[in-house]
Amino acid sequence: MATISLCMIVKDEQAVLGRCLDSVQGIVDEIIVVDTGSSDRTKEIAAAYGQVQDFEWCDDFSAARNFSFAQASMDYILWLDADDVIEPEDREKFLQLKSELDGTADMVMLPYHTAFDAQGKAVFTYYRERLLRREAGFRWQGAVHECITPSGSVVYGEAAVSHHKEEAGERGRNLRIYQRMQERGEKLDTRGRFYYARELMTDGQYQLAAQAFETFLAMPDGWVENRIEACRNLADCLCVLGRREEAKQALVRSFSMDCPRGESCCALAALAVEDGQLEQASFWYRAALHAPCHPERGGFVYQPCYGFVPCLGLCVCCDRMGQHEQAAIWNERAAVYQPDSPEVAYNRRYFAQQENMVTDRMADT
Repeated sequence: MATISLCMIVKDEQAVLGRCLDSVQGIVDEIIVVDTGSSDRTKEIAAAYGQVQDFEWCDDFSAARNFSFAQASMDYILWLDADDVIEPEDREKFLQLKSELDGTADMVMLPYHTAFDAQGKAVFTYYRERLLRREAGFRWQGAVHECITPSGSVVYGEAAVSHHKEEAGERGRNLRIYQRMQERGEKLDTRGRFYYARELMTDGQYQLAAQAFETFLAMPDGWVENRIEACRNLADCLCVLGRREEAKQALVRSFSMDCPRGESCCALAALAVEDGQLEQASFWYRAALHAPCHPERGGFVYQPCYGFVPCLGLCVCCDRMGQHEQAAIWNERAAVYQPDSPEVAYNRRYFAQQENMVTDRMADT
């Protein structure tokens, strides 16, 4: 069985760090927490679980993570953020994976759940480079939204890490880092251009974000998953700016990059519904139901766009087109994906009222 070092970088995480470290007890063989300047009890909490190292913050997440990796001594390195946890149902999967690691895998990609529905089911998932063979010498890249380029023997596992953020992060921090880099004359690489555009969008600078997404899309070496996501993000910015037709064109543009994704189809459908184009909306919702869903490719996947959202959308479209029986059927199909959905419950009451009204009218005649 392989041994595992957990390497983390933290700052002011007293509210969640204990929860994270409790979740990995019995899974990892070594815990290394690198503190980048906490002013709360973070270091005290970390010391109860393992080693604590200090790192002087320099606006570079990769530098901090590479320092943490340099402290590891086990066969593999696991990285987590303080607001991540390994849920009980994933512990067994993780332990099974650990027992199977024989040193031949250089990198293990695992699911990362970052959003959940009301019942706690993951609805937004993508894969991250989660376990790395220490002697392979992997290095983090990128001052912000850091990553490790996959290489060597890469395998995929099922043990998920779940991200449960308790508090909003420091507003504007990542955008400021990007801006300072450019002020120093540092050129953003292609991936950096994508995430810089996203930070502008998050900050509400939609015009600048739209321009930044266009700049990224004009770069020939962008990763296809980022290019597809950039088209959707660009469409969101254009909608806010009132440029709806251009937004539709941005979404369709993504279809030339790979098979149409459910998220893009649902976005087109939603715009069509708003424009009263119900047949077009129905087409795009049906396309979403048939779109391939491949979270293992590493792209951002919003699972409801491949089932629940299009079924509920088709329910609305059919009802507005007077196809009430078909609408009710689509609502029940949506319920298969989310049985406790308040939207499904509301629609059931609505259809029951419609049926009662028809019965009453027949009785009156």
